[in-house]
Amino acid sequence: MSKNGMPSHRRHLETCGICKQRKPVSDMISCELVRDSIAGELDKADPDWRETGWICRDDLHDVRRRSVEEMIRRERGELTRLDREVIDSLSQHVMVTENTEETYREAVTLGDRIADRTASFAGSWTFILAFLGFMIVWMAVNALPILRQDFDPYPFILLNLLLSMIAAFQAPLIMMSQRRQEEKDRLRSQNDYQINLKAELEIRHLHEKLDRILIGQWERLSEIQEAQLELFDEFSRDRRAP
Repeated sequence: MSKNGMPSHRRHLETCGICKQRKPVSDMISCELVRDSIAGELDKADPDWRETGWICRDDLHDVRRRSVEEMIRRERGELTRLDREVIDSLSQHVMVTENTEETYREAVTLGDRIADRTASFAGSWTFILAFLGFMIVWMAVNALPILRQDFDPYPFILLNLLLSMIAAFQAPLIMMSQRRQEEKDRLRSQNDYQINLKAELEIRHLHEKLDRILIGQWERLSEIQEAQLELFDEFSRDRRAP
């Protein structure tokens, strides 16, 4: 608290070079820390934005967003819904990764679950062996005279009808399950695309930061070298002086 009873942090206000509003220093970023690509965009929009020496985070995020959008448009021609979601996650500093299994389960209905389980069972060795055993027993009961239970004699017309009915119901259920699997694969591919795009943008951002750091270090080393050369020249002159 200050002497007049006001919170001390209110005294630390700076003016944003873009919106010209006074905001706390915690909400501001020094103009020297803005990377070159963003600074170039700001120079085009407002050449005098560096006068105050500060830019607020909101304006910086807006410029970054526009810069990323323009970069994607140049490379791909058009922004998709997935691209916009990635850009939003970058500006808001939130994760874009999601659990596709949970998203899939939330959209699955009772009929979809039945179709998935039916397709899973119909595509297993348990179903194949069980149905093969059922057909052998059926044909044995109707073909062997010793059993005298020929309710469906050869050529097993009732069995053929039963098989046709099973195939008629099984095929749509399998197609429904395949459609659900395609939906799950689509969610996974969308999530992978967003993760890869965000990683690519973040890596580019890191490269720009590293380049800026390296350039700054090189300039500082050059200044130190020049200062050392000047000191060496002065020392040499002093030694040559009578």
